[in-house]
Amino acid sequence: MKKTLFSLAAAALLSAGISTAASAQAMMTPGTVMVGGMAMYPSKNIVVNAVNSKDHTTLVAAVKAAGLVETLEGKGPFTVFAPTNAAFNALPAGTVETLVKPENKATLTKILTYHVVAGNMTSAKIKAAIKAGKGTAALKTVSGGTLTAMMNGPENIVLKDEKGGISTISTYDVIQSNGVIHVIDTVLMPN
Repeated sequence: MKKTLFSLAAAALLSAGISTAASAQAMMTPGTVMVGGMAMYPSKNIVVNAVNSKDHTTLVAAVKAAGLVETLEGKGPFTVFAPTNAAFNALPAGTVETLVKPENKATLTKILTYHVVAGNMTSAKIKAAIKAGKGTAALKTVSGGTLTAMMNGPENIVLKDEKGGISTISTYDVIQSNGVIHVIDTVLMPN
C-alpha cells in the first residue's frame, strides 16, 4: 500500500512538473517541510538539513567559518532562527565577506549564536510565552543576548533584536532530530 501511495504521489509531482525523489518522499514522510526547494527531514539534524537548503547557503558557509558545525550537530535541543540568503544579502555590501574572515571569527560566532536558543521552542511554545508575557517574550540566546518575540497579527510571530531590528518568521516549525528551525527574513544583530 505504501509503495502504491508513493507511486501515486510521484506521478502527481511529475504531472505538476516536479520530478525529484526528495519531493515525492517529502509528501510521504510526516513532519517533513520543504525549505529552499529541498525536504527537511525530522529524522536528520539541523546541519544535515540546512546544507540541503538552497535558501541557506550563506548561513551554512558562515556556520562552517565560525566552527559551529559540530555544536549544531550535537544533541541539543536547539531552536535556530535561520536567516535566508536574501536576509544576508540585505546587509551592507561586504559585511558577509568581512565576517567570514578568520580574524573576525569571534564576531561571526556571536552573531550566529544570537540566532540560537537552547531548547525546542516551537511556534506554539513561543506564542504561549508571548501570551504569558502579555504581548512579548524574552528569548535568551546561546550568545547570552536576548531576542524579543511578539505577535504581528493573530498568527505571525516577529522577533526584535537588541539593536531594534525586526525579523519575521516566514516558515515555522521545521522539526529536526535535535531541535527546530524557524526561517526568518532578516539577520538578527546583538549589541
